Amino acid sequence: MSLFDAPYEPSPWQPIADEVAMYERTDGSEPSAIVGDSWIVLWTLGAKSGNVRKTPLVRIADGEGRYAVIGSMGGAPSHPQWVHNVRANPVARLQDGAELRDYAVTEVDGDEKATWWARARAVWPAYDDYQASTDRQIPLFLLEPAEQSLEPA
Repeated sequence: MSLFDAPYEPSPWQPIADEVAMYERTDGSEPSAIVGDSWIVLWTLGAKSGNVRKTPLVRIADGEGRYAVIGSMGGAPSHPQWVHNVRANPVARLQDGAELRDYAVTEVDGDEKATWWARARAVWPAYDDYQASTDRQIPLFLLEPAEQSLEPA
């Protein structure tokens, strides 16, 4: 049994729920209207509900099995809900194409954030514009493959 066997609660914002459904139906082979051609679906556990939440995000990878996810929300003044989820439960499942894997999640800063931010800008150049348009510090989270499957404690 995995932590991600919890019930799935689709996004209340229909465009996000529709994007997730399309990704799962096509294994991400169709481009996202929201996050472009290179994208993944991030699974988190709701900070309050404990339910599985799924979010389409830009695919930022290092080619060695690690990913970064950026809580930009297009430069909005508040963090996307999934940021609160991974801060409360620092685990994630990621769907990249047909592959699903579990990850440990760490919020990074400093040089490590700068390195991943540069990778992110190569895929989605607007990240700098998003940061410039908000007073909040946009968080970046590193996803590293979990050593073992994420079982409940």
